[in-house]
Amino acid sequence: MTVHGLFAKTSPTEMGSRGKPHIAIVGRGFSGVMMAIALMKSVRAAFHVHLFDPQPTISGGQVLAAAQSGEILNSRVRDLSVAAGQPEDFNDWLSANAEFRAAVPAAIPGFQQIFVPKSIFSDYVYQRFSEALTRRPDISMQLSCQAVLGLRKQANGRFLVVQENATVECDAVVLATGFGLRRGEMEVADEEKPLVRARRLVVPRHTVLLGSGVRVVDRLLQLRDNGFAGEVTILSRHGFLPQPHTRLSAAPTFPVEPMPTRLGEIVRFVRQACAEAEEAGLGWQAAMNGLRRRARSLWQALPEEEKHRFNRHLRSIYDSHRNRLPAPLYLRLRQELASERTVLRKGWAGRRRPEGLMVRFAGESQETLLSADQVIDCRCSAPDLQAPLMQSLFSGGLAEPDELDLGIAVSPAGEVLAGGRPTRNLYAIGPLGVGSLPDIDLVPEIVTQTYAAARLIATRHRITLKTG
Repeated sequence: MTVHGLFAKTSPTEMGSRGKPHIAIVGRGFSGVMMAIALMKSVRAAFHVHLFDPQPTISGGQVLAAAQSGEILNSRVRDLSVAAGQPEDFNDWLSANAEFRAAVPAAIPGFQQIFVPKSIFSDYVYQRFSEALTRRPDISMQLSCQAVLGLRKQANGRFLVVQENATVECDAVVLATGFGLRRGEMEVADEEKPLVRARRLVVPRHTVLLGSGVRVVDRLLQLRDNGFAGEVTILSRHGFLPQPHTRLSAAPTFPVEPMPTRLGEIVRFVRQACAEAEEAGLGWQAAMNGLRRRARSLWQALPEEEKHRFNRHLRSIYDSHRNRLPAPLYLRLRQELASERTVLRKGWAGRRRPEGLMVRFAGESQETLLSADQVIDCRCSAPDLQAPLMQSLFSGGLAEPDELDLGIAVSPAGEVLAGGRPTRNLYAIGPLGVGSLPDIDLVPEIVTQTYAAARLIATRHRITLKTG
């Protein structure tokens, strides 16, 4: 579904927003739209929202894509509600959809334990966004399709959002730009593009997929579903692929005794907890789910040196166990690897060439050419701290990189930190804070953070919070 009617041609003053707090949200992906939902559902008094994103539309994707197709959503329905205090909301939305019920009859009367394509979740999010907006005629909303190039704090305490041809003054700013995602097919140098176009006239026989997360598995299975019968090489820096969910719910469980404080001891402690969960018939996934509930306090207690060690040696293992695949998709992945049509290789991707990809494989000191007809980049890149917007925050003393330079330093409620202190009325939601807050790139954590940020915004601008 597409949300219409938001492209205001009038200024905020002309729209009747004079006197209302003016809140800017930079980014209209899930984090940005979720922030808007949280504000509209949590704040009673009127306010004005200005949404910034270069993309010209808000769209929920393909309506009700087939349950077997589309990108993999690797969280169960039970964990994906966008309504605070209403964990059944997504399940209720699915249950009210006759077309979906007909497509997935075995899940009736409830869908809490199933996995659905991202397109369906996207439709749910944007419907809830549209409903929240419809119920709030007192809120004015405006979209801007120019990129935000900078942010400045003025003497009056308000922010100036800088675009190429305009500036907008705001009382509070929420950064919700998420991770930067690489474009699908890797590009070659301009002078070599004719050679690539010539090679595309031939049916691809070998495809290289770059990455190790859910996205790379999704592209692999989509290739097969679309009839690709050639060879596939998955090139991963650390050589880990997502592990499986259990078929059962895997309710969180974890030892109650205090955790160790050194990284090596923590790893042994977690392994023992997983082994005990397996012995109890709960599965190691239940222990990992329990660990996630303690991950934030554990992370904040680690010395900086230990955090760097974790990032170098253990993050890829942790990610492969927290970002899991539904069991049927994991089985398909294992079958692909067993068939030898798909191979997993550890290495670092270099320059794209017309005839393939330059690769430095693990254990080798020099790059070699990996012949390929097609190279698809499925990696998720870290936030670009060199982008003009980020650089303006740093140079203006409004923000600072986190300890690992993965993003910017934030508090659990999304407050942007500079010099260890919150920058008043500036927030960063979701993956921008992944170096400060473990798992903040996952839907349940983003939802919780947006409502916490909405409460802070209401308090600091003396806006009345909704009680129901």
